Amino acid sequence: MAEVYTGRFAPSPTGLLHAGSLAAALASWLDARAHGGRWLVRMEDVDSPRCVPGADQAILRQLASCGLTPDGPVLWQSQRGAAYEQALQHLVHQGWAYPCGCSRKDIESAQTVARHRAAVYPGTCRGGLQGKPARAWRLNVQAVQKALGLPAVTHWHDRRLGPQQQNVAEEVGDFVLRRADGLWAYQLAVVVDDAEQGITHVVRGQDLADNTARQMVLQRALGLLKPQYLHTPLVLGADGDKLSKQNGAMALDLSDPSAALAQAAQALGLPTQPTLHPVLAQALADWHHLFISRKT
Repeated sequence: MAEVYTGRFAPSPTGLLHAGSLAAALASWLDARAHGGRWLVRMEDVDSPRCVPGADQAILRQLASCGLTPDGPVLWQSQRGAAYEQALQHLVHQGWAYPCGCSRKDIESAQTVARHRAAVYPGTCRGGLQGKPARAWRLNVQAVQKALGLPAVTHWHDRRLGPQQQNVAEEVGDFVLRRADGLWAYQLAVVVDDAEQGITHVVRGQDLADNTARQMVLQRALGLLKPQYLHTPLVLGADGDKLSKQNGAMALDLSDPSAALAQAAQALGLPTQPTLHPVLAQALADWHHLFISRKT
């Protein structure tokens, strides 16, 4: 029996949607509709100190005003701690996760790091804490690869970017599953929740493409199926940087939802006209031509 296409939009409720997040929402909605599938929404509120009270409901209202309503219940990561704990304990039981006592300063001081590039974890605590108190939990990437017969270089095909690859052990290192502050790490939460929601296709911004190989290793370690991936163009600000809440991106002006949708569609390279329902209909036709019928 063929699997039912299921996609998702997963905003972090650290503020209202901006132009970049609407483009991501529209892209995932269009891909689901073009496949005749389901489109779900997940609130990635696992980083609770950064979340703004009420932002989750405000985001849902923003989406609804644009005609983007989910086909099933919304999932909140803040309610999923037991599932993440179960996944971590499975990895610990297999010998694939270990406690780490290193601070960020410890990791950065252990190597020469290019400016603006994240430090690769050198595996300091892989063989034990050596008297340090445990701070975080990490995935032993090489242990997973060896036990499951996975190649050192993870390969995948992105439906827009084409063939991709990453050596997770060398380019990232043993990445965090549970943070030093006790909060669950993004990588573990996303993988567990994509499986819970039955996600078959992930459509998200290109800035998240670098996470894919880590998530694929985790999927294999947890015995979960791998979705297909498509990473969309980013909406940039006047300074050339990606629009984000961290750099002060303005909340969407939805006094005219059709204009906001048209702008989002144009950011995705879809030529549409600024009227609400024709925007969605034409954007859907354009999306189907670019990403479905051409089978990129």
